[in-house]
Amino acid sequence: MSVGLHHVQIACPAGSEDALRAFYSGVLGLPEIAKPPVLAARGGAWFRVGDHELHCGVEGDFRPALKAHPCLLVEDVEGVAAAVLAAGGEVRWDEAIPGIRRFHTDDPVGNRVELQQA
Repeated sequence: MSVGLHHVQIACPAGSEDALRAFYSGVLGLPEIAKPPVLAARGGAWFRVGDHELHCGVEGDFRPALKAHPCLLVEDVEGVAAAVLAAGGEVRWDEAIPGIRRFHTDDPVGNRVELQQA
């Protein structure tokens, strides 16, 4: 029986780590986690999201996830949207769920990311 969620992994192309760090740490404020040395050799980057982790793993035949996505809960969704816009990202507000303030954007490699007011 499952007792929790440890991490979610999304794919990225080789060589995109600096751009992902700039987005996930620089724009969204997620602290980077050091990967174990044997895994660090494979590339990619890991980030802390509250009690959980977001892993960006290198995939040889990379294609961005356009539908599947992580949803990050944030304290100030308007402030995060402003930071995404200031960094040149796109903010797509979504009001499909009544009472939930959220938007979608794309990380630097084209993966869909949802940000939702906590």
